[in-house]
Amino acid sequence: MITTAPALELHELEKLRELDLEEARAIQGAMLPTESLRSEHVSISHEFQPMAEVGGDFLDYFELTDGTFGLYVGDVSGKGLPATLYAALAVGTLRGVHKTGLAPAQVLSTLNRRLMLRGVPRRYAALQYALFDPASRVMTISSAGMPGPFHISSRGCRGLELSGIPPGLFVTASYDSCSLVLEPGDSIVFCTDGMTDAMNADGDAFGIDRLLSICEANPTAAPGVLLGNLFSAVENFSRGSVQHDDMAAAVFQYSG
Repeated sequence: MITTAPALELHELEKLRELDLEEARAIQGAMLPTESLRSEHVSISHEFQPMAEVGGDFLDYFELTDGTFGLYVGDVSGKGLPATLYAALAVGTLRGVHKTGLAPAQVLSTLNRRLMLRGVPRRYAALQYALFDPASRVMTISSAGMPGPFHISSRGCRGLELSGIPPGLFVTASYDSCSLVLEPGDSIVFCTDGMTDAMNADGDAFGIDRLLSICEANPTAAPGVLLGNLFSAVENFSRGSVQHDDMAAAVFQYSG
């Protein structure tokens, strides 16, 4: 015999669900910077658009005690509340690692080992981690399972070819890195694949080429302006089509 819950009970269940979502949104908000970063030589801004009430993208940027700057952008597998919870685990682990000043490849390796110890089935965290030293102008980047990042300079915009196994999948994963000497005015765009995979009504993806074109058309734009142009372009491209992934991005700019 099929029964239905009284209207009052359904109302209470919906109220509890909304309270749970509010808590999840608060958790997700704690995984994002509260404001842009501005220093004598560096500017960093970010933008985040969840697919639904909550999602699994996360990012942060910070200045370390030795004067270097760190930045990471991540995207965990799955959607909704479970993805938010796993993202919280990844961010909590990262925050226990990044302040040690480890090189990006070591940060990813350490994160992978610690996530594997947790043993959460079918969960992993694609990630990019960058460390910039203003004294040498060198930015070192490691990446695992993410598009780009994308380097904007006076010569145009190019995607950096980095690969790696997302932390949380295999115990034996190792990570490579690349290093760039930044010139004044150079920017680096970090983003999750929710941007490049955004679909239009015809089923076409926004793609990396469109992202590169926008970056090349805005070579000297401030980080916040460039992010606004990128997200507006994705929105215009995908108008009329339901999206299935979160979008997160950060722009690092070196002013010299």
